[in-house]
Amino acid sequence: MKEKIANTFIGLLGILVIWELLFLFVNSPVIPAPIPTCITFFEKIPELLPHTFASLYRISIAIFISLLIGIPLGIFIGVNPYADKWLSPILYYIYPIPKVAFLPVFMLLYGLLDTSKIMLVIWIIIFQIILSARDGVKQIDPSYHKMMSSFQATAFMRFKHLLLPAIFPQMISGLRIAIGISLASLFFAENYATTSGLGFYIMNAWSVIDYTDMFCGILALAFLGFFLFKLTDLIGKRLIK
Repeated sequence: MKEKIANTFIGLLGILVIWELLFLFVNSPVIPAPIPTCITFFEKIPELLPHTFASLYRISIAIFISLLIGIPLGIFIGVNPYADKWLSPILYYIYPIPKVAFLPVFMLLYGLLDTSKIMLVIWIIIFQIILSARDGVKQIDPSYHKMMSSFQATAFMRFKHLLLPAIFPQMISGLRIAIGISLASLFFAENYATTSGLGFYIMNAWSVIDYTDMFCGILALAFLGFFLFKLTDLIGKRLIK
């Protein structure tokens, strides 16, 4: 525990050192001094919290729905050779497309409120979830399937005792990637038709040339990502034994 705290502290210290070097090297108001900015950040926590919770709400709903749809679909593709044959090429074709371009489509379909932003994040990360679940299933040793058949295991027993445990490592890795992608896409989505969220906060500060406030929003977004990554690690340790 102490080692983890020490590593986290060293990481934060390293970021501050790099930030200070950039501040001195660039010598521009665009990059404010780290220590005064951190002090301002703590002073502005009451103002930042509503925006942080708005972003957390959107990203949590999007990840939950993506997992709810993506895991069963990925397992289905992984266990069914015909589904893998016909659906995997479609996934490979859609996956590399820059899906942020679909934001206007979702805004027209679902309006200007949270639904369009959540749908965009789902559209971006669900393919990562599907492919992670599919790859986890395909890596199962065939002997385990034979063993389950010899015990006359039902479909539910296979799902609970073989498929789910097998995909957990892949899912945790895929979820980490999905969190990073979803934060980036949510930042983009929150620049349009909203007055809440860290993306709005950062770009609003930029528009009024308040670079210290802008970096306060960036710090809040970084801490949100850090929290989600740590939560993912905790879930992974609970599930993967």
